[in-house]
Amino acid sequence: MMRRGVPHFAGDDEANGRDAFALQSEAGANECRTAKGYKGKNNTPTIIKKHLDVHLSNLTPGVLLFRLLIKEMVYHSSFVDVEGITKACGCPLLPLKSHIKGPAPTSDQDRIDIVDEAITFFRANVFFRNFDLKSPADKLLIYLTFYINVALKRLEGCRTLAEGTKAIINLGLEKVPVPGESGFPFPGLFVLPQSEQEAELFRNYLKQIREETSGRLLSVAYRSNGTPNKWWLAFAKRKFMNIIVP
Repeated sequence: MMRRGVPHFAGDDEANGRDAFALQSEAGANECRTAKGYKGKNNTPTIIKKHLDVHLSNLTPGVLLFRLLIKEMVYHSSFVDVEGITKACGCPLLPLKSHIKGPAPTSDQDRIDIVDEAITFFRANVFFRNFDLKSPADKLLIYLTFYINVALKRLEGCRTLAEGTKAIINLGLEKVPVPGESGFPFPGLFVLPQSEQEAELFRNYLKQIREETSGRLLSVAYRSNGTPNKWWLAFAKRKFMNIIVP
């Protein structure tokens, strides 16, 4: 049984005035603002991944926390337009760059998907106890942030990529609950399924996206020589939205 704090999901008003580039230098922010897809201060742009890599890749948890406390911002999903996308439990089933079998539509390999966003933003968003929703896609971003937190906790004691891969495979064998079932981490955030078909559709999507996230996470949590990347595994000790990871 997971012990929880009280996760808070705010609306748009609470986020007014927050800077969407809190972790970036002013020069980096200006460069991103001119990039195609920028949506303004209160919406995360479709960021070219290299901009965040430069500013987040080698920051320790302490430095990240210090900067976040000053700016008080959360990174949101850029997938604000979900018109025409299938939904289940109030969540859009966004396209994935994945060859894993499942209900997710296939995304172009050269485009950023929600898994890219979740991994890129994780080391910033994991520090927050509250998360103001900007779009339905933020629900999926919240779920994936928590899942990455869980996965890193399982990798914490794994000293080689082989050990880590085994731990992630075991995690993938665990039951995936959906809203309304015991063990689902965010009651109230997602709509309860209206039918068994909707429940199974959402469960299969979560299985697919968890497996895809796990594979990509291993590639950043371990270096090319198979040793742990301390700049990632150090975040296993964090508690996203004050939820204690089982």
